[in-house]
Amino acid sequence: MKGIKISTDFIVRAAVIAAVYAVLTMALQSISFGPIQFRVAEALTVLPFADAAAIPGVALGCLFANLGSPLGLVDILGGSSITLVSAFLTYKAPNRYVALLPPIILNAIGVPIYLAPAVGLPYWLVALQVGLGQFVVIGLLGLPVLSLYQRIMSRFSIKD
Repeated sequence: MKGIKISTDFIVRAAVIAAVYAVLTMALQSISFGPIQFRVAEALTVLPFADAAAIPGVALGCLFANLGSPLGLVDILGGSSITLVSAFLTYKAPNRYVALLPPIILNAIGVPIYLAPAVGLPYWLVALQVGLGQFVVIGLLGLPVLSLYQRIMSRFSIKD
């Protein structure tokens, strides 16, 4: 690891990211769940590239958001685990463009494992749908969200 220092600031940043993720997902619930989903909060999954606090932030935000999932426990645990692993890989990414890939790829591969049987569609179709949703949200919003976050962090001289 890059030497993650857990401080009060770190915990606050993680909590704010978790809250924003959960609130965005629940506020846009109609497009946040199901085989065709455009979970706007997934744009935040690129933040671990700039801030290690976003690793627990997006994972906990996903967990809290998935408490409202129609799939129940499998989505709460499965989706949150996928988000945690993708957040860590995003943190380790060599550049901001590669940082976009872990949440897109891991969600496209992992979520259909439990979502396809639940909705009665073939794995490949759900993988395509989830992957496309991830690609659109993260591709369109991920880099602008990351840039904005980095500007905010530098303005307040927040460094870990």
